[in-house]
Amino acid sequence: MADVCVIGSYVQDLAFSTPTFPAPGETRIGTFQTGPGGKGFNQAVACNRQGVSTTFIGAVGDDIFGRGVRDFIASEGLTAHLQKFKEYASGAASIVVNASAENLIVVALGANDHLSPDYIADHEESIKGAKVVVCQVENNIAATEKALFLAGESNAVALLNPAPINDKLSQELVLMSDVLVPNETEFAFLMEHLFGVKLPDDYWNEDDATLHGYCCQAEVEVVILTLGDKGCFVSYNENARRVRGDMRPEQDFFRVPVVKVSPRDTTGAGDAFSGGLAAGLVRFNLDLKKSLEYATVVAGLSTEKAGTAPAMPTREEVEARL
Repeated sequence: MADVCVIGSYVQDLAFSTPTFPAPGETRIGTFQTGPGGKGFNQAVACNRQGVSTTFIGAVGDDIFGRGVRDFIASEGLTAHLQKFKEYASGAASIVVNASAENLIVVALGANDHLSPDYIADHEESIKGAKVVVCQVENNIAATEKALFLAGESNAVALLNPAPINDKLSQELVLMSDVLVPNETEFAFLMEHLFGVKLPDDYWNEDDATLHGYCCQAEVEVVILTLGDKGCFVSYNENARRVRGDMRPEQDFFRVPVVKVSPRDTTGAGDAFSGGLAAGLVRFNLDLKKSLEYATVVAGLSTEKAGTAPAMPTREEVEARL
């Protein structure tokens, strides 16, 4: 049984690079590449490349993208369970990256939006047998809820990356997680729409004690707020709805800085962070600080290559930069 189980999206990336983004109505010449991606799949590949056994559960269409990903999965040594649909296309993303490594993305979820809770239940053993279960919301929310429910019936750490922002998210789903990993925009959305707390426009610039107070209002044991080039802010809440206790750090709140890199493409950095964090929690026996330091290097190195899943660094590359 794999140590980490990722339930989430597979998306075929259709990536364009151009010096500057085109204005509305403007056409620009650039370069193109395509490859495997999707938030869940990226996270699974990032984790698996750290030498941590990983299972991915997702959905694809019965099409060229859905068939093509199987070769990549085999080359990675990744265990994958893919629900296949004839009536829905595989997910696809149009990604435009400029010379500053900024990106614009439009995603068509396709088959991901139909990942079945029953299919998740069919693979209950993969979820309950894992040490860490990772979910996002780039797929059918009902399937995510089923996965988190099954994780809650076991001793697995349930990690939720509430991205992309989805108006189907519920407070109940968030509270099924042990570790919540939003960016600053996602966290503000969750707090306002699910917990009734309107945060200041630049709340992330508050002092650490105030920021910790905001995070505790989410009522999740661990909130890891990713802040781009400012690293991440970590908040531990001993009064959360669900408290495991085995991840408690020495300090209830602290920051982890980014590593210095020369970014080429930041598209999959957040996914690399989540996958690296899951791997770190397994490798470092739930030591939160060590796991986050490891995840930060995984995320940083992923930006030095173009693409998403294929750009994820290996364990050897990460350890060379630690």
